Amino acid sequence: MNSKEKQRVCVIAGPTASGKSSLALAVAEKYNCEIISMDSMQIYRRLDIGSAKPTKDEMARVRHHMIDVCDPRESFSCADYVRMACECVDDVTARGKIPLFVGGTGLYLDGIMYRNSYEEYEKSNEVSVYRDELGELYRKHGADYIFRMLEEVDPESASAIHKNNVKRVMRALEIYKETGRKKSEIDSESRERESRFDMSTVILTYPDREVLYGRINKRVDAMIDEGLVEETRALYNDGILSGQNTASMAIGYKEILPYIKGECTLHEAMDTLKLATRRYAKRQVTWFSRYKDAHILDMRENNFEYFVNFCANAFYID
Repeated sequence: MNSKEKQRVCVIAGPTASGKSSLALAVAEKYNCEIISMDSMQIYRRLDIGSAKPTKDEMARVRHHMIDVCDPRESFSCADYVRMACECVDDVTARGKIPLFVGGTGLYLDGIMYRNSYEEYEKSNEVSVYRDELGELYRKHGADYIFRMLEEVDPESASAIHKNNVKRVMRALEIYKETGRKKSEIDSESRERESRFDMSTVILTYPDREVLYGRINKRVDAMIDEGLVEETRALYNDGILSGQNTASMAIGYKEILPYIKGECTLHEAMDTLKLATRRYAKRQVTWFSRYKDAHILDMRENNFEYFVNFCANAFYID
């Protein structure tokens, strides 16, 4: 399939607090786009402040997709996201609009770019049984135990996944169990395949990392002012931040939870959150550096009109 036969899709990606959302909103308003969130936490209902969801006013200005599509107690995989997001592309395109993916979840970007060979395998009964087995091993022996299992069969994937991200560790083990191949190998092959869309990607960068870190610190302060503590407390009281669901491991909530429980001061919780977010941003920067065909937008220009025009040129829209 050549590029003329593919659906046209645009992407604005980058690390957290880099300015993706405000830039995407301006581009979407000016160039007839609809936004498809590419954020692994914005899919969950009630995770609003901590996931930096767009406001009601912003969603009234431009139609948004893939926000509040899942209960935080439910399991939601990358394959689920890709399936639903591709349906959104069909819907947006059918109405004569341009689909604009916006977010910082690199795994989702890989998924919409390339058709992984293991996307559909997780529906099999064998995987369901093995998932239960892994869950039991985790309950008995803890996160370190199953992480060591992954290190033995797929050290490259293990190096890219934090050991406390139990869901992703299990996912990589399931792939190896089902396919007999390493997830890292399949991912590498997938990135070499032709994209499923006619896709143009802009990645926001801050060559001076301290500038990005300063933005992150200010965002955390703003989230606290907006009510992050109260949101975390409500989620915790409703049992949403207990167990090993993805929501309970979300940056923004797990760092505030010790304060809710009386285990630290608010200042200490905020410092922990700022550090965790900066580390996450560093991992995002590393991830997005792999996209060699992307248009790199240097945010040092500090000229919003220039940023919007840069995206328009990268996306070939007028």
